[in-house]
Amino acid sequence: MSHDHDDRPQLTAAQAAAVLTPPPGRTGGDLVVESLQGLGATTVFGLPGQHALGMFDALRRSSLRYVGLRVENNAGFAADAYGRITGEVAPLLLSTGPGALTSLAALQEAAAASAPVLAIASQVPTAGLGGGRHGYLHELRDQQASVRDIVKSVHTVRAASQIPSAIAAAWESALTAPHGPVWVEIPQDVLLAETTLPVVSAMDATPRELYPRPELTIAAAHLLSNAERPVIIAGGGVVRSDASGKLRALAERIDAPVVTTFGGKGAFPWEHPLSLRSWLEDRHTTDFLEDADVLLVVGSGLGELSSNYHTFRPRGRVIQIEADAGKLESNHSALGIHSDAREALSDLLETVERREDPGAAERVRTVLEKVRVRIDAQELTLEQQVLAAVRQALPDGSPSFWDMTILSYWAWSAFDARRPNTMHSAQGAGGLGYAFPAAIGAAAADPTSPVLAVSGDGGAMYSLAELATARQYDAPLTWLIVDDGGYGILREYMTDAYGEATGTELTRPDFVALAESFGVPAVRTTPDSLATDLTKALATPGPSVVVLPALLRMFEPTHL
Repeated sequence: MSHDHDDRPQLTAAQAAAVLTPPPGRTGGDLVVESLQGLGATTVFGLPGQHALGMFDALRRSSLRYVGLRVENNAGFAADAYGRITGEVAPLLLSTGPGALTSLAALQEAAAASAPVLAIASQVPTAGLGGGRHGYLHELRDQQASVRDIVKSVHTVRAASQIPSAIAAAWESALTAPHGPVWVEIPQDVLLAETTLPVVSAMDATPRELYPRPELTIAAAHLLSNAERPVIIAGGGVVRSDASGKLRALAERIDAPVVTTFGGKGAFPWEHPLSLRSWLEDRHTTDFLEDADVLLVVGSGLGELSSNYHTFRPRGRVIQIEADAGKLESNHSALGIHSDAREALSDLLETVERREDPGAAERVRTVLEKVRVRIDAQELTLEQQVLAAVRQALPDGSPSFWDMTILSYWAWSAFDARRPNTMHSAQGAGGLGYAFPAAIGAAAADPTSPVLAVSGDGGAMYSLAELATARQYDAPLTWLIVDDGGYGILREYMTDAYGEATGTELTRPDFVALAESFGVPAVRTTPDSLATDLTKALATPGPSVVVLPALLRMFEPTHL
C-alpha cells in the first residue's frame, strides 16, 4: 500500500526535535507506561515484584495513577470492577510466576463477566524463555500456557520495539465485543534495558464494531412483529453495551414482558408493567418463558443460572443476540445473531412493526404474584427484611458488589438494582473474595459516589488484607459482612444433600475490632438497625465496615 507524501505526520520543529532526541534514562518500562498513556489509560492496578520493577519505576515518571492492592487476585478483582464501571480498559501490572498465577481466579471472573482487563506481566530474562530449565527465580516452563485458557488473547514481547504494538493489540482485543481480559508478558531484561526509542505518542486501538447481518434483523423483526406471546430475556450484554434504553423502547413497541438475568440486573426498570424482574430460579418464571411463542434473548448465553439450572425447555422460536460467537446456540437452537446488543436492538427498533397486547402486563402481574405467594409460604421474613434494609440504605446511583454469599443469592433474584451497571457480583466464575476488592476498583473509577460491598464471613476472610488498601486510598466504600460463622450456602447444600455439613464451620475474628485495627471505623448491627447503620456508613467519607451477625436461609429451589 503506497502513501501520498501529504499523508505523512506533519511535525513542528520542536516536535521533530523531541522525537529525534528523546529524554535520557528511559527503559522498556517507560515504553509500557507511555503506551498505556497513549491509549488513554489514567489508572493502573497491581502489585510490584522483582521482575516487574522496571514497570513500577516507570510509573514514577508518568501521570498514571497507581492503585496497589495487597494480593494479586484482589488487584485483578479491582481492575475487573474498574472495567465494568467505566467500560474502559483496566491495566493490571503483575510480576512473574507466583504473582502472575495468583491473579488467575480474578481473570477467570473477568472473562466470565466480559470485563476489559489488560494484564501486563513480567517474565524471566529473555534467555530463559522457551521452556529451558535455567533456574531463574519465579521461572515457569511456559507462563502464558497457564493463562491461555482464561484470557481472550496472549501477546509476548521479546524486544523493546515490540512493546507499544503488543499493548495496543491487547487493548483492542480487550475492548472488542465481547469485552474480556487479555495478557501481555515482557521479560525482565527488556523492561530494565535503556531505550533510545522516541516517546510513545497517542495510539489508536479502536475496536471493530460488531453489527448484525441485515437479513437476520429482518427475520427476527418478522418473528417478533407477528408473535402472539413474545418475551425478552435481557442479559449482561445489554448492560455492557449501554443498551437498556433501546431494550425498553423495543419491549414497549411490541408489548413484550422482560426478565433480566443476574448479570443483566438493572437492564430493565424493576417496577415497569412489563417487568418480570429477575426471578429466573423460579418455576413460575420458567413456565412463562417456555410458553412464549417467540423468545428474544439479548446478551446472554442462557447458562446454568439463567436457565434455572438447565431445566428451561423453550417450546417457541428463540432469537439469540450475542457478541460472543461461542455462546450462540450453545444451549438452545435459535436464530443466532452475532452482534453487539446495542447495535442489534437499534436495528430491530427500526425494523419491527408495532404490536399491541393489552393482556401482557396482566400476565406479568400473575407470574409475580405466584412467585410472591411461593416465597411468602417459606417464612423467610428475616432475609427479605435484610435485603430491603440494604436497598433502603443504598443510594440509587451507587454501585454495589456482591460476593458469593446467601444474601447475594437473594439479591440476584429479589434486589431492585434501579440503574443499569450498578449491581455486580462474582456469579460469572463463582469464586470467593470478589466484593471488597472490586468495590475498591469501583471507588477508584468514581470517587464521588459511595460504594457498597457485601460478603459473608467466609468470603470476607479472602479480602481482609485490602482493609489496608481501602484505608491507604481513603476509598469511599462500606463493607457489609454478614457473619454466620461459616460458608453458609455450602452448609445448606451439604445438609440438604448429605444430612450434615463438612468443612463449612469457621472460627472467625472479631470483624469490628479487626477493621478498627486498620483504622477503618466499624459497627456491629442487627436486622432492625441495619438500614440506619448502613445509611450512616455510606454517607461517611472514607471506608467503613458494618457487621451483621445473622443466619440467613435460601428460598427453596424449583429445579430439583
